[in-house]
Amino acid sequence: VVITLFVSIVGFSQKNNTSAYSFFGIGDKNNESTVEQLSMGGVGVSLNESYRLNFINPAANASLRFTTYAMALENLNSTAKDSNDKQRASATYLSYLAIGFPLGEKGGMTLGLLPNSSVGYSLVSNEYDAANNITEATQYIGDGGTNKVFLSVGYKPFKNFSIGLQGNYIFGKIENSIVNQVKGASLATKYQTTSNIEGLTLNGGFHYKGKVNDKMDFLLGGNFEFNNEIEATGNEYLYSIDLSSGIQKDINYEEEVNGILRSPLKSTLGLGLGKDNKWYAGVDYSFQNALELSGGVFNNYSKIDYDNYSKIAVGGFYTPKFNSITSYWDRVTYRAGVKFENTGLLVDASGNGTDFTAIDDFGISFGVGLPMSKQLSNLNIGFEIGKRGQTANGLVQENYVNFRLGLSLNDKWFKKLEIF
Repeated sequence: VVITLFVSIVGFSQKNNTSAYSFFGIGDKNNESTVEQLSMGGVGVSLNESYRLNFINPAANASLRFTTYAMALENLNSTAKDSNDKQRASATYLSYLAIGFPLGEKGGMTLGLLPNSSVGYSLVSNEYDAANNITEATQYIGDGGTNKVFLSVGYKPFKNFSIGLQGNYIFGKIENSIVNQVKGASLATKYQTTSNIEGLTLNGGFHYKGKVNDKMDFLLGGNFEFNNEIEATGNEYLYSIDLSSGIQKDINYEEEVNGILRSPLKSTLGLGLGKDNKWYAGVDYSFQNALELSGGVFNNYSKIDYDNYSKIAVGGFYTPKFNSITSYWDRVTYRAGVKFENTGLLVDASGNGTDFTAIDDFGISFGVGLPMSKQLSNLNIGFEIGKRGQTANGLVQENYVNFRLGLSLNDKWFKKLEIF
C-alpha cells in the first residue's frame, strides 16, 4: 500500500481536465468525494458507515470497524459549445487513493492522496477583417494542477456523537501560456507563467446518529473548511518565437511573480434518514463566501470575478438484502442523486467589466456497488450527466458525461490473539 501511494503521485500528475473554465485561478476544484458518494449527487456528510471511507466528514472515521483500502479512476467526457462552434474532449485519471482503519472502539483514521484542482484547456480566439479573413490569432493553453495529501482522524466522545479533524497539504504546478500571431508578422509573441502552488488547510466535522424508530435512523453531520491561504510563486516570461520551427528567439521580459488565493470558511451541513446496510436518503447544503485572488500570478484575469459559492445535493442508496446467500443481486447497492451548484465563478466574456455571468452546474448521477467476495469489498460503478455554463453572453456551455470506477477493499487488521 505504501509503495502504491508513492508510485501513484506520478499518476496524479497527468492531465485530468478538459474544461475552458479551468483557465481561472488554480483551476477547477476537483470532487473530494468517493465514487459511492458522487453516485448519490455528492451527498454524504451525514453518512458514517463502518466499512466505507468518507472524504467529506472526518468525524465519520470514528465509525470505521474494518481496514478499508480505496482507489478510483474517473473518465471525463465533455462537449463544449458556444454560439458558433462545438468541440468534444475527454480525459481519464486516477481520482483518489486512500486507506482507513479503526483506532480502538471509539476512533478511526484515514490517509490518502487525491487531486485538489486541475487545469487543462486549449482555446483559440481569432480576429477577422471586413472580408472575413483572419488578421490575428491568439491561442490559450494551460496544464497542471494541485494535489492534496490528507490525514483525517475521528473520535466518538459520547454514544452516537463523533467529532473529527483533517489536515491537508496542497501542492502542485500550473503552466499557462498565450501565443499571439498577427497576419504578415514573421514572429509570434508568447506570454507564459509557471506557478508552484503550496499551502496547508484544515477542516473539522461532527456527526450525530439518533433513532426515529426501530426501522429508521436520523443522521446529522457537518463539515467546516476553515479560512486558509494557498500561495503561488513562479515566473512570467515574454518570448518571440518562430512558428514554423517552434524555436524560441529573444526573451523580451522575465520576472518573478507570486500570488495568494484566500478561501473563507466553507460550511457543509447534511441531514439524512436511513437504516444501516439497507437504505439511506439525505440532503447536503454547502455555502462559502467569495474567494479572493491577489498578486501578479492572478491579477491578469480581468474577465473574471468571484461571488458566493453554494451547492445543494439530494441522493441516497438502497440495498435489498446485504447479507443474502441466495441472491447476488439482493446484495448489490443501488445509488442515485442530483446536485445544483453555483460555482461562485463570474465571467465577463466582453472584458469591459460590466457584464458578469454566473457559471452554474447541474448534474444527475447514479451507480451500483457490486459485491466482490464474501467480505464487504465492493466494485463501485458510477455515472453522471450534467451541464455547466451557458452559451449566452459569449460564454461556453459544457455538457458532460462522467464515468467512475472505484474499488473498496475491506479486511480486519490488528486482530487480538486469542488462545482457546
